[in-house]
Amino acid sequence: MTAPIATFRLTRTIATPQDRLWHLLTDSKSRELWGAPSDDAVLVLETTDLREGGQERHRCGPADNPEFTVDTHWYHIDAPTRACFTETVIAGGQRFGVSLVTYVLAPDDPATTLTVDVAVASMTGEDMQGDFDAGWTSGLDRLERLIRSGELK
Repeated sequence: MTAPIATFRLTRTIATPQDRLWHLLTDSKSRELWGAPSDDAVLVLETTDLREGGQERHRCGPADNPEFTVDTHWYHIDAPTRACFTETVIAGGQRFGVSLVTYVLAPDDPATTLTVDVAVASMTGEDMQGDFDAGWTSGLDRLERLIRSGELK
C-alpha cells in the first residue's frame, strides 16, 4: 500500500519587506507566535538548528497538551529568497505524515510575495492533506495579522 500524496500552493503578498519576512519565517521565537496550526493551538520549539542539514523539533497542539511532535530537516537555505525543508508529524508513537515544504520570497516593494509549496505524504489516509493545508493557511493568516498589528518585531 502506498501513502496518499497531495500537493498544494499558498501565495500571499504580505505587507513587509523581504528581509523582514524572511526573519519572521525562520526566527524560532517568531515561528512560535505564528506557526501553530490553529488559533487555539500552540507551537513550542524544543530544538532549533536553522542551517542546511540542520534539524529541529517542535511540539504543537492544544496549549494544555501539545501532543504532536514535528521533526524538521532543512535541506536548502538561500536567505532571503528560498528555503526547502521536510516536516514529519508524529503523535502517540504514530507517524501521521511527511511534508516537503518550499518557501519562495519575491520582493514586491514595499511588500513581499510569499509562495509556499507543500507536498504531503500521508501515513494515515487522505485526510492529512486537509489538515496540512488548514494548518499552513491558519499559520499564514496569523503571520499576516501579527505583522499588521505590529506584534511581530
